[in-house]
Amino acid sequence: MEQTKNYTCITGASAGIGAETARQFAKLGTNLILIARRQERLEKLKQDILNHYPDLDIVIKVVDLSKSSNVFALYESLKKYHITTLINNAGFGNYDKVESQDLEKIITLIHLNIEALTILSTLYVRDYKDCKGAQLINLSSRGGYMMVPNAVTYCASKFYVSAFTEGLALELEANQHQLKAKVLAPAATKTEFGQVATDSKEYNYDEHFAKYHTSEEMAQFLMELYQSDKVVGLVDVTNFEFHLSGPLLKH
Repeated sequence: MEQTKNYTCITGASAGIGAETARQFAKLGTNLILIARRQERLEKLKQDILNHYPDLDIVIKVVDLSKSSNVFALYESLKKYHITTLINNAGFGNYDKVESQDLEKIITLIHLNIEALTILSTLYVRDYKDCKGAQLINLSSRGGYMMVPNAVTYCASKFYVSAFTEGLALELEANQHQLKAKVLAPAATKTEFGQVATDSKEYNYDEHFAKYHTSEEMAQFLMELYQSDKVVGLVDVTNFEFHLSGPLLKH
């Protein structure tokens, strides 16, 4: 393990909130491990960041995290790096009624949104639970705290992320471990999310939402959560304000 260098590791880093989060951590002078399926986008992001911060070490990993064997292999390849922050951002949504949802897409959604996140979180906790300053930040959704019409399965997957991460945060605290687990719950954010969720390249956020955040704004909210001592960072859907708090689920 390269103890002389600290890294922030971000899954789903090729676009949207993941890419903007990488840029935010680069501003802090943090070395980066960027993970996604699309190599060309990762290479471009890496070069964009190095143009501004040439002294950073940026590692890219091209991986399909919807396959559990790939997730285990990825983590094994990361053991030589000292990862002070792991951000499980990879995931996607689906807008459809349960009766007509594409089950192949749903199976992949469950593998990525739930299984991969759980595997990476568990392995990271085992290795970094007593590492001072270490943080695990999992991306849920406002749909991980409320139901959204025609998004039942997606919301259910994010309810899991919220419950798992809040419960983990309480468990780590109860056992006096140093690692902090946190959950970010964005509301509507203009990324590729809508296109993927609807299987339509014509998806228009202005037509579907009176208000939404940009991926840059959500990355800034993530940094507020990162720099705080709170567990939950959640967007209020009534006014789209961002709030930090302790665990919200009954415990």
